[in-house]
Amino acid sequence: MFRFFENLIDPYCDYPETDRPPAKLWPFMLEYSRPFKRVFVLAALMSVVVASIEIGLIYYMGRVVDLLTGDPAEVWDRYGTELIVLAVFVLLLRPMLQLVDVLLLNNAILPNFGTLIRWRAHKHVLRQSVGWFENDFAGRIANRIMQTPPAAGEVVFQVFDAITFSLAYLVGAAVLLMAADVRLLVPLLIWFGLYALLIHWTVTRVGPASQAASDARSTVTGRVVDSYSNIHSVKMFAHHDRELIYARDAIENTRKTFQVEMRIYTIMDAVLVFLNGLLIVGVVGWGIALWMQGSASVGIVAAATALTLRLNAMTGWIMWALTSFFRQLGVVAEGMETIAQPIDLVDEAQAKPLALTNGKIEIRDLSHHYGREAGGLDRINLTIQPGEKIGLIGRSGAGKSTLVKLLLRFYDSESGQILIDDQDIRSVTQDSLRSHIGMVQQDSSLLHRSVRDNILYGRPDASELEMVAAAKQAEAESFIRDLQDPQKRTGYDAHVGERGVKLSGGQRQRITLARVILKDAPILLLDEATSALDSEVEAAIQETLYGMMQGKTVIAIAHRLSTIAQMDRILVMDQGRIVEEGSHADLLAAGGLYAQFWGRQSGGFLNPEAAE
Repeated sequence: MFRFFENLIDPYCDYPETDRPPAKLWPFMLEYSRPFKRVFVLAALMSVVVASIEIGLIYYMGRVVDLLTGDPAEVWDRYGTELIVLAVFVLLLRPMLQLVDVLLLNNAILPNFGTLIRWRAHKHVLRQSVGWFENDFAGRIANRIMQTPPAAGEVVFQVFDAITFSLAYLVGAAVLLMAADVRLLVPLLIWFGLYALLIHWTVTRVGPASQAASDARSTVTGRVVDSYSNIHSVKMFAHHDRELIYARDAIENTRKTFQVEMRIYTIMDAVLVFLNGLLIVGVVGWGIALWMQGSASVGIVAAATALTLRLNAMTGWIMWALTSFFRQLGVVAEGMETIAQPIDLVDEAQAKPLALTNGKIEIRDLSHHYGREAGGLDRINLTIQPGEKIGLIGRSGAGKSTLVKLLLRFYDSESGQILIDDQDIRSVTQDSLRSHIGMVQQDSSLLHRSVRDNILYGRPDASELEMVAAAKQAEAESFIRDLQDPQKRTGYDAHVGERGVKLSGGQRQRITLARVILKDAPILLLDEATSALDSEVEAAIQETLYGMMQGKTVIAIAHRLSTIAQMDRILVMDQGRIVEEGSHADLLAAGGLYAQFWGRQSGGFLNPEAAE
């Protein structure tokens, strides 16, 4: 039974992906609700049925009161069968109908709706560009991905568990009172009008207050995760107190926003108690007055009393459900600031996979300033022949990393073109472009998974023998065999910690190298690939790198000039432009910027801040 309802919706079903999700709240909710359309209709119907049964029972209890005023034997003779049918209905059919209602909400909708939103939101966010991630806290992004689905699920739950039910209940109550005596409807309508005003006052304030509180909580998460992710820096600089102050500012803002939200609820509760008193006195008092006038039976008074007491009990729940509904909508709206952002860096409609034949790279009038007037690249023109090895040097901020990021299409250039084998990289799919490029970065962060998983990230379908061979080639096999994590996993099964924090910088770099060796891409980008290695390991790795370069088009960024002295050509960048190019010997003979760098370096390192 449970499995039937749990499988009514597949949260991972296919859907038309869009680069620009709905930016408004209700269209956003509607888009995610499409697979649930039929289940929602059935849930709404069952909610109305359950409410109608509740009203019917109250009505019938009034009838029972009137029946009991007669002779017991006569009552049983005339109404015994009717009472037995009612008992069977209450004991059997009513629980079955309510069970279906609960199964639809708790088992068909809630688990699947939250899962669907979390899955699609994560899928959408993963498609965002590198630049998009660089502009926000990873913790805040993750927090919104995690808190939006349960909030959206709570919205749907309240629609069918409270709002639909309560509306059906109020309509049924009005019909019941009107059928007994239309005058009983007057105090109910007056109360409902005042109650509606209270609801309006509450929800118009709860939504914004809840969104502010949710945003404040996300900020706290972002700041706390930022501190934890950089715990080595926090400890190294002894900034424990500074981080506490940094977090406390956000935590205090969260407290203040939450206080504003809670004040609204306190006012709501106080006014609601008064309104419920009016409801009880109005309906029950009027019912008693009608009975005294002979216009209403004892059963009608009993039913009206039961109804108002039930409404009295329900109003707090309804109000809380409504405020919860709008509060959770505020959380969803805050989450939409992340998960509904459009994806700007996308494949063209007719994009095809990159057909790499030789590995020739052409850069034409390439400029990119990150939306500013200066910095980045300025009108770069460069042709790299298939199999050519290029060394790239320059001061920090000269544009080297920007060139590499544009080549990988982490950003779209503001002007100019990059072509690989005569194909503009904007006209090919991003995945196919990056699948043909291997890169070793200076920041060799790893996934918080096993060593095996990290190496196989380069080529997931590689065999165990190929994976181990890549590790050996990267001089990583010796230390991998000795690894053991806190869960006693060893060797290639050992987990490396967040960003590879359990390993040394040199160990992380060698696993990164193994990953790129396994990928065996025809274009190779090296960004300070040996910066974290000691001299002995670097000497061995240099031989590995030179072996990797055979038959590949290579761009190598280095501050250690000795590592690129054997390149076919060396490019010197300054202020976003290529100012010198040639072989090591030619550039030294020219006596220009490269020669100055070479003369100033200590131990083979370039001082990136050196003045001209």
